[in-house]
Amino acid sequence: MRFMIIRKADADTEAGKAPDRELAATMIAYHEEMAKHLKILDGNGLKPTSTGARVHFQGGKPLVIDGPFAETKELIAGYTLVEADSLEQVLEWAKRWPAECDGGDGLILEVRPVYEIEDFGDAFDADLKAQSERIGLGGAKQPA
Repeated sequence: MRFMIIRKADADTEAGKAPDRELAATMIAYHEEMAKHLKILDGNGLKPTSTGARVHFQGGKPLVIDGPFAETKELIAGYTLVEADSLEQVLEWAKRWPAECDGGDGLILEVRPVYEIEDFGDAFDADLKAQSERIGLGGAKQPA
């Protein structure tokens, strides 16, 4: 099963504060150790919302809202996508997140299972499954 560990934003991440070398090394060491127990599929930090935008649909029409966005506790600062046997296994690693990464604002990590195409039952027939795989959706890798 695939799971996403979502690192919620805080004042430092929204300010675009880059980690120093010590903090970066701590995070790499944490992920390196995690990779010995879980399969890491992807992971990245996200730039502050001031560099992005939201597309809000109202009545079927898109409205673009430029960042920044005020409510940091609802924002995402980064993620790690892993493959594991259970939610409990991923939670054990989330609980080991380095304390140095707190930023003083009470770090929040959210762990959520990722839908697999099979979870949608009959909505994805063989043709839609194949099309999804061709374009890399549903965890499928695009052919090289």
